[in-house]
Amino acid sequence: MKTNNERDFIGYGSSPPDSRWPNGARLALVVVLNVEEGAEPSIPDGDDATETALTDGIPEEVPAGTRDFVAESLFEYGSRVGFWRIVNLMRERNLPVTVNACAQAFSRNPQIADAIKEFGLDLCCHGDRFVRHFLLTEEQEREIIARSVAGIERAIGRRPLGWQSRYSPSQNTRALLVEHGSFLYDSDSYADDWPYWVKVGEKAHLIIPHSFTNNDNRLATAKLGTANDFFDHLSSALRVLYAEGVTHPRMMTVSLHSRISGQPARFEAVMRFLDLAAKHDGIWFASRADIARHWMHIHPAERF
Repeated sequence: MKTNNERDFIGYGSSPPDSRWPNGARLALVVVLNVEEGAEPSIPDGDDATETALTDGIPEEVPAGTRDFVAESLFEYGSRVGFWRIVNLMRERNLPVTVNACAQAFSRNPQIADAIKEFGLDLCCHGDRFVRHFLLTEEQEREIIARSVAGIERAIGRRPLGWQSRYSPSQNTRALLVEHGSFLYDSDSYADDWPYWVKVGEKAHLIIPHSFTNNDNRLATAKLGTANDFFDHLSSALRVLYAEGVTHPRMMTVSLHSRISGQPARFEAVMRFLDLAAKHDGIWFASRADIARHWMHIHPAERF
């Protein structure tokens, strides 16, 4: 087990773990929905400029200090329409979804908070709002982590079980998460196809890796052009991981955003991909918390 912040270029290497997913599944498939709308930087919230990241707006067209109403409304679409389109799909198909939530997003749309509460959706904390943790002091970051968890608990009535920073974490983030004590895992890593443990101080801490590759941010940044491109992209990953799952069952994470995949022209890719996955026997549709609990049971942290 490596120490937190120690670089690890080997991982499981030539000895991959036996995941022992439930019912002998060949692949664990996790769908993450990022709920960020209302937590992004905006001039009405006292920020210097409007956030344009991962929208269909034109970055930096409107100068800093001036409200970008196009970008603002694109974020609002995610909250007003996109969230419901994606969550209703997952509910219709009785599939789990992990909501990667910024606490401030819930305060801006209590109907979303109520739906998450009613449906019992898995919760991972995505911070309070868009904050670059790597620029914070240790005490500032400690306060923001506590405020983020409290905000989600106030809105939903339960604490999030995981954490994923909106931007890169700081060198202190993981230690502060362990200190806080309410998290089963964090997803501030992109390093593997399996969960893994790290040593944080004198405690073992579980990592459930996220994905930038199987992520609809590739549509919003023009790395992929259309819904068909995204479907092909996800399908390729599914085929490879499913084939490898004959001998070494792995995990695949698909990351969606309400304001991106919630758009009709992109939503079809999500439907088609779920159709494809459903045709495969031996896929375990799981939440991140499901994965964490399973791994803790099957592969508990080694002693150190």
